[in-house]
Amino acid sequence: QVHLVESGGGLVQPGGSLRLSCAATGSTRRFDDMAWYRQAPGKQRELVAAISSGGMSKYEDAVKGRFTISRDNAKKTVDLQMISLKPEDTAVYYCYAERVVSVEGGRVRYWGQGTQVTVSS
Repeated sequence: QVHLVESGGGLVQPGGSLRLSCAATGSTRRFDDMAWYRQAPGKQRELVAAISSGGMSKYEDAVKGRFTISRDNAKKTVDLQMISLKPEDTAVYYCYAERVVSVEGGRVRYWGQGTQVTVSS
């Protein structure tokens, strides 16, 4: 069975940096889209950044210019480099991956358990 395991979360001061990593275990082939989501207390889960199997990426407007998503298809990992962190970035960050399973666009979706990022002085 496939599991996504996040690491790299923690406490950082405003303006600091963190690098989140997500590794897939139990997988036998590459994923299609991969992404990072986050959820702050009292807020809905939101897409932070996504990256296609071909390396095309997109970002939520609030993190553009500060976060960079990357992936290694051979290792089946996806990372999120975060710089210039703000208190508003505080949230649980979740790794996401999917595989297309049909011509019609069916998907198998995988979620990590989440890693806490706290930005505070």
